[in-house]
Amino acid sequence: MTREIAIIGDYFILPEVFERELRRACIGTDLTCRLDQTDWPDTPAVHGYHDETDVTVKEYLGDFEEVTQFVGDAEVLVTHLSPITAEMLDRLPNLRLIACSRGGPVNIDIEAARARQVRVVRAPGRNATAVAEFTIGAILTETRKIRTGHEALRAGNWRGDLYRVDTTGRELNEMTVGVIGYGKIGTRVTKLLRAFGTRVLVCDPYVQLDPEDAAAGVEQVSLETLLEQSDVVTLHPRVSEETTHMINKDSLARMKPDALLVNTARGPLCNYDDLYEALRDGVIGSAMLETFSVEPTPPDWPLLQLDNVTLTPHIAGASVRTATYAAEVLAEDVRRYFAGEPLLNLC
Repeated sequence: MTREIAIIGDYFILPEVFERELRRACIGTDLTCRLDQTDWPDTPAVHGYHDETDVTVKEYLGDFEEVTQFVGDAEVLVTHLSPITAEMLDRLPNLRLIACSRGGPVNIDIEAARARQVRVVRAPGRNATAVAEFTIGAILTETRKIRTGHEALRAGNWRGDLYRVDTTGRELNEMTVGVIGYGKIGTRVTKLLRAFGTRVLVCDPYVQLDPEDAAAGVEQVSLETLLEQSDVVTLHPRVSEETTHMINKDSLARMKPDALLVNTARGPLCNYDDLYEALRDGVIGSAMLETFSVEPTPPDWPLLQLDNVTLTPHIAGASVRTATYAAEVLAEDVRRYFAGEPLLNLC
């Protein structure tokens, strides 16, 4: 029996990589693979968090009609960013499995898929190591004045004064870092921080500390305590009704006046208007921002004008291993689907 798979990749996870891992995992299964490729990230994805015309899918790239026609009669869709809505599913009666290479497949209408008995699998933690490492780099960039020194030197200004005790940076072993969200990324950030001798506070009302972190002195505290005691606050929860704009005027006012805020998670976690005012007015010291309320950021965005902010274009999760690992994880669940075995990463 031939199993038909539609594969839509991009310049991060090439369709050929998906196909290679599928054929490697599904040895003995007769596969027919049709390949397509978008030009993401050269063309930005549709952010969608502030688009009230379609609230069922977010962070996607692809025309709904073109994707529907490409998937056609396929039994399985393997994709990274392609949108799948209820209306599209109604036109794809043969589709039984969607394999989305993301930790949170917000580009898929999960409820609509369940209602139509279409199973959806994902790649949880696919970029957890990449984002955790990036987060440590982001913290060091700000706390050790790497960005400040770099920008000055490029402008022809030798900032020898950064060696002064009143202007130089601080070491992680003398600081308290608050980790909001203790999922796959937050737990990795916590373990990396422990290696620096950092005091680590964790806030996550839905997860308990693992025994190793608890034994090492990591403290689980309320959000209020974390904000008030942390020299660095780093965000790692998922976007939900509860976490949207959790960083706002009130929460920023609880932080130390020299505190650093790091967001390598998602833009909607922050009220960026409130954050701009807090950074401008010295309510907190600085920020390292990797994700934004609108992506790409407008060229006249006020936060781009501040000199106490480091910004990167949503690249924390981008690594070669993230791409290959995600393809491997999906391929194993596709193999399990064909073999009639329980799926590992069912949404």
